[in-house]
Amino acid sequence: MLDICLLGTGGMMPLPYRFLTSLMVRYNGHTVMIDCGEATQISARLQGWSFKDIDVLMITHFHADHISGLPGLLLAMGNADRSEPLTIIGPKYIEKVVNSLRVIAPELPFSIKFIEISGTEQTFNLFGLRLKAFKVNHNILCYGYSIELDRKGRFNVEAARALDIPVNYWKVLQNGESVTLDGKTYTSDMVMGEDRKGLKVTYCTDSRPTEQIVENAKGSDLFICEGMYGEKDEESFEKAKNKKHMTMYEAAEMAKEAGVQELWLTHFSPSITKPKAYIEAVREIFPNSIIGKDRITKELKFED
Repeated sequence: MLDICLLGTGGMMPLPYRFLTSLMVRYNGHTVMIDCGEATQISARLQGWSFKDIDVLMITHFHADHISGLPGLLLAMGNADRSEPLTIIGPKYIEKVVNSLRVIAPELPFSIKFIEISGTEQTFNLFGLRLKAFKVNHNILCYGYSIELDRKGRFNVEAARALDIPVNYWKVLQNGESVTLDGKTYTSDMVMGEDRKGLKVTYCTDSRPTEQIVENAKGSDLFICEGMYGEKDEESFEKAKNKKHMTMYEAAEMAKEAGVQELWLTHFSPSITKPKAYIEAVREIFPNSIIGKDRITKELKFED
């Protein structure tokens, strides 16, 4: 099960009624955060989700609306008596950028491990989750992220009994390990069915539409994507194109092409005061589209 909370839905600057885009994902006692713009920790407090226990912070790129809230967040985590190390993943120079911001937060009671993304795609396996970064098309180096939770196949009790494997070894085989008894080796594939559908969330902001985004979003239960502009006129399209952002309709086209289950639009321009005004036109392209709002939540569960 994955608990999802979109802490904010704004782009460029926080507004009194809309915080900057940031995502929190909780799984089995662990927390992942993507991006940390100004006022992110306030939204987390309003939601009642603890940021003291964030294990991994993933940064998409180094524009202020995606990282300027980091020093305050680190200080708040330190003041909450956190002692466990924090992992920060991000583009090239992530350590240099974060340490520059830490001029105002120099002393912390926990260490920070930095992982610099290399290449156009990179995968990290942490505490049972698969975190994948993929390069997108913005005016500076920027990455989208997918968070995946795999699900093993069912344990075949009949097969285990037919092979006379003692019950106390079943758990070992379920964990993917092998067992050797009386000179004979039993492997997990002998008693495990095919892997079942897992859970997947894909997050992408600040980019033009790309095939790489579509490919990485395929199979996602939830696709969270920027919809910077909502007007259908040529001026809005040209603005999105020139500033390397996308319209709500371009995001919907990618959701349709990727075959995702649900689309949340986010990262709205400050000029858009009522993003819901565009939802019907968006749903003509991708029916299961939702206009994101601050602290919208969803609980993703495995299929029965």
